[in-house]
Formats: sequence, C-alpha cells, structure tokens
Amino acid sequence: MDYVNAFWVGGLICALVQILMEKTKMLPGRIMVLLVCSGAVLGALQIYEPFQEYAGAGASVPLLGFGNVLWKGIQEAVDTDGFLGIFMGGFTASAVGISAALIFGYLASLIFQPKMKK
Repeated sequence: MDYVNAFWVGGLICALVQILMEKTKMLPGRIMVLLVCSGAVLGALQIYEPFQEYAGAGASVPLLGFGNVLWKGIQEAVDTDGFLGIFMGGFTASAVGISAALIFGYLASLIFQPKMKK
C-alpha cells in the first residue's frame, strides 16, 4: 500500500503543478520557487511531516520535499548554533541532494553531448 500512496500523492502533486502551469502565466522557475517555499512553510507549520509519513516518496521527492528538507536543516542548525544556523542549516541539509544533481547532470552532459539551441 505504501507504493500506491506514493504513486497517487506524487501524481496528484505533479498534476496540480501541471494545471497551475497551463492555467496561469507563471513561468516554470517561479512555480518551482513556489513549491519549495510551500514545502518550507508546511514544514514550519508541522503539517508536512505527517503528510510525508503517509505518502512516503510521493511527498519527499517533489520540490515540496526539498523545501521541507531545507526547513528541517535550518531548524536543527538554529537549535545547535543559534542565529548563524539560519544561514548554515539549509546548505548542510541539502548538500547531498544538490551535489548528486550536479554530478549526475554533468555525467549526462558528457554522455549525451547537448547542443545549444539556435
């Protein structure tokens, strides 16, 4: 049942974002920022954690999950380091995911040799 919940919740998030993209004039970058900020706000309100426990990877993989990871990292760093944790927490919590995205993106560019649009 965990797979089914992850599938339908992740699909619902993607469908809602697709509807938002098609029905508004918002650019994709702004929608991505909206998702990350929404995940952080839902994490701050302590709504995202029970949602993520129910949906599993369907809630943790999309950009909402990235915003929640940033929030949790900042919260932990503020608890241990005080005010400076606001600036350090997000970087330490998301470093592995960002590094993986950069490394795999670079490897994909080596394999597929992308070309610039004309």
